[in-house]
Amino acid sequence: MIRGLYTAASGMLAESVSNDVIANNLANAGTTGYKKDVTVTKDFQSLLIQRINDGPDSPAIGRMGTGVVVDEIATNQSAGSIRSTGNPLDLALDGQGFFTVETPNGIRYTRDGNFSRSGQGYLVTQDGYRVLGTNGPIALAEAKKMSVAEDGRVMMSTDAASTDETAVDTLRITAFSDERQLVKEGANLFRAEPNAKTQPATATVQEGMLEQSNVNAVLEMVHMISSYRAFEINSKMVQAQDELLNKAVNNVANV
Repeated sequence: MIRGLYTAASGMLAESVSNDVIANNLANAGTTGYKKDVTVTKDFQSLLIQRINDGPDSPAIGRMGTGVVVDEIATNQSAGSIRSTGNPLDLALDGQGFFTVETPNGIRYTRDGNFSRSGQGYLVTQDGYRVLGTNGPIALAEAKKMSVAEDGRVMMSTDAASTDETAVDTLRITAFSDERQLVKEGANLFRAEPNAKTQPATATVQEGMLEQSNVNAVLEMVHMISSYRAFEINSKMVQAQDELLNKAVNNVANV
């Protein structure tokens, strides 16, 4: 009975974490470039069950689980749909790769291309982090007109009426051979693990576009209901085990 309490309680804890992850996904369903998280669970200390009183050659019946534990919270890096905005500072990546930005904590990566021009004339994220090109932070101070080619070349002109634009830099698009080595840090940014290996990016830049989150709100609601039901079932198991223990202590002892 004590083992049953632990088994049911572990299920409640795992479903509680899963519910939090799903709620965070739903909260960011409208966040540009957001990548949803998935809770991965595993069996906790399963036991091999054998028949007893059959001598030294008693056959094995099978394995019995003693609970569940959250193994990891993995990020699904699949691409979201791309929406047109018509804003030349809005950029989306079509394919594998990340925009590279400069933060006080070091270089970070994002799929959120909702950029703007800072007061100092730099191309920045919505949190004010400067977007990096191959030559450093991309400066737009003197630009009256700007466009970005599919290969990431940043084209500018100091005359708004001119059709002639000059390439001043190229966006630094970074791709990784194993995207599981990217860690979420908040503000729609990823941090690369020290041993993360980069590779040539295959993404093309779409100007005037934004990548939407890859969260399917309907599917996440289904997962939330399923997680809640599993939590409810495990809580009922705890109540049942508690009642059995109560009877064992108060009734069986009186026999």
